Amino acid sequence: MKRFWVTIVIALVSVYMVEAAAAAVLGGYKPKLEAAFAANEYVLTWQRLPYFGYYEVEVLKTPPLSKFAAPPGERIFFFRTWRNSFTVNENFPFRTYWRVSAHGLFRHPLGDYSDPLDLAKLMGQSVTDFQRLKPAATSAYPAADPAADKPMLTWTTVPGAVYYEIEFLDAPPENPNGTEPSKHRFTHSREVFINGYNADFSRYAGNRAWWRVRALDYDGDPLGVFADAQEIFIAHGKEQVLRPLITTVFNRNGMPTPLYPAYAWIPIAGAVSYEVEVLSAPPELPGGIAPSVHRIWRKEVTGFACYDDEPRATPGTYYWRVRGLDAAGGPVGEFSEAGSFVVDPRKGNYAATLGDSITHGGGAVSYAPCDWEYSFQTYLNFPVVNLGRSGDTSETMAERFERDVLPFHPKFLLIMGGTNSLRGGTPAEKVIEDLAAVRTKCQARGIRPIFLTLPPINPEAIKKVFNEETASNWRQEFDTVNNFIRQQRYYIDLDPHLADAGRELPDYYAIDGLHPDIEAKKVIAQIINAQWARVTR
Repeated sequence: MKRFWVTIVIALVSVYMVEAAAAAVLGGYKPKLEAAFAANEYVLTWQRLPYFGYYEVEVLKTPPLSKFAAPPGERIFFFRTWRNSFTVNENFPFRTYWRVSAHGLFRHPLGDYSDPLDLAKLMGQSVTDFQRLKPAATSAYPAADPAADKPMLTWTTVPGAVYYEIEFLDAPPENPNGTEPSKHRFTHSREVFINGYNADFSRYAGNRAWWRVRALDYDGDPLGVFADAQEIFIAHGKEQVLRPLITTVFNRNGMPTPLYPAYAWIPIAGAVSYEVEVLSAPPELPGGIAPSVHRIWRKEVTGFACYDDEPRATPGTYYWRVRGLDAAGGPVGEFSEAGSFVVDPRKGNYAATLGDSITHGGGAVSYAPCDWEYSFQTYLNFPVVNLGRSGDTSETMAERFERDVLPFHPKFLLIMGGTNSLRGGTPAEKVIEDLAAVRTKCQARGIRPIFLTLPPINPEAIKKVFNEETASNWRQEFDTVNNFIRQQRYYIDLDPHLADAGRELPDYYAIDGLHPDIEAKKVIAQIINAQWARVTR
């Protein structure tokens, strides 16, 4: 046995010496990083080393200096692979820089870092590709099938658009795909906060028109160009039933329904508010104006989205629909078609996420948790159920633990909370007390608590969008809570990777200064993915 261990030690020393020599010989090696696009993915490749070793693929916030390691906070996450290729799919944030380096078995660096690859430029998402940010119409009313007076017009979503401007023309635009209104415009609207619009041609004398739409940012500036103009034929007097068009699709790609669902639709002309009802069975009379006998919950809201305030943890298939109401509370048109969702607590047996609106989802001012692109859970590599609830404080998170977490019996619970408390002036010590209470409850029930540090916020943007003040000492209080989190046995550090040079949340990560948008949600998810094996082993 002794001889065996001596042999092993000699072998390791020999390999170490050979590797050290190889590192000296390969000092001039510099991988050449290239990318090829196929099947909506980018495959990064580089030449293989003439020595047995592994490769480290780094993802960075800013362009790096090739000869130096990335400073803390600049390296968002990294991957190690034995292969000389790596696949980047749409789940990765595009506003990132990628580079690769080679290492020996004893982690000796073998040569230099590759030159960085700008993923945003590669994907055509840079400012110079402004023309590509263009909606595409998804509804059509040709001469053979003309529209009634109030047709529903729809188009593809432009990621990051806060709202849209739709214009109606009496002739094709003289400036196709431009950014300026057409001289043929006879009416328009900027009150469009979802990718659809119920037009009203009842006072339009003609029987054909053109329409087009463009995306706008929070300040009303163009976020890309106008879509291709669509000709629409109109049959005045054609019979029509007005119904909101639901846009929420639950259980996409097998994802479980969030504990607190949100419902969204395209509004209808003439409605000032909406009634949403949740049913235990399909409606007995589709459409109509009467509530279903299967109704188990209702809520009246304005706008185009509704947040369910009841936790949906009881197993089963549920249905929901919405109808428009006038100022007197009377019906405008009929109920929409019914959508459905499945509740299966077993979907949360492995992992769950607990938190406030950052966990619940939504962003870019106009997007709700039902917009899957704005939920970081969408981009995780493992099954998870979303137990987030918008508006939660650290105190309410702790209070609802037994009711909302225990029905799912998760093995791992990702916990991120306290932002609403701290920005409202609650002391860090109280938030820490609440988070510690959640930790204790987890441990008492065999659940592993995995804490996420709080992302930074941007008080100026919060004031601009929500007209809400933020506690002046927010950064100090956030640091106190995050330092507590970093002392936990299981935690994942998000804060430095989402902060700008002033340690605030930059606008390209969150338009409203509070709710991370798509790019930031992808960053959060990929950091969790990269750290998951460490915190679950």
